[in-house]
Amino acid sequence: MYDALLFDLDGTLIDTESIALATGMLAFAAHGHPVDAAFMHALVGKDEPSAAQIIRAALPDADLEAVNRHWRAGFAAGVDAGLVLKPGAEELLALTGLPRAIVTSTGRPGAHRKLGIAGIAGAFTHVVTLDDVTAPKPAPDPYLLAASLFGVDPGRCLVFEDSETGAEAAHRAGCVVVQVPDVVPSAGRWAHHLAPDLMTGARMAGLI
Repeated sequence: MYDALLFDLDGTLIDTESIALATGMLAFAAHGHPVDAAFMHALVGKDEPSAAQIIRAALPDADLEAVNRHWRAGFAAGVDAGLVLKPGAEELLALTGLPRAIVTSTGRPGAHRKLGIAGIAGAFTHVVTLDDVTAPKPAPDPYLLAASLFGVDPGRCLVFEDSETGAEAAHRAGCVVVQVPDVVPSAGRWAHHLAPDLMTGARMAGLI
């Protein structure tokens, strides 16, 4: 049924969104611009340039460079402390022999670092990052690139995503999309299958 499996990383396979949320709120508050969880949720799934545009529009007086330095340091410390796999991730990666790739909005160094800390780097043939495309999610480009690396039709790729941004990218690429929302609830507008966890999503999509 499928020729390849394509996975988002943050919030889909590894629990980094909770770290980003907590450390981001601390960073904004430390620099005089306290924000709420709803503001942070609007940044979920966005690449860094897109997130910066949202922040500048909402907080034009914020010293974004200082906030980002504080945020990156806190996030890096949280990642270094260890990354927890999302429920079902280990079982799903062990279950299938289909080719697998990561498709993430994180830059190349950060993506490989997280994969190494989480202990799942060896599970993937390709890692498509923000540095590999000119148009990031929600554009379809990252998923189209991943499919082309395997030489398969995007319509025969099963994608696992958590965010609206990522699900839209995969849907626009023509992939079959399983969305497992993480910190932000979703109605599954861009998903073929909206699931509470990865293994349930895999069953709904007929993978297992």
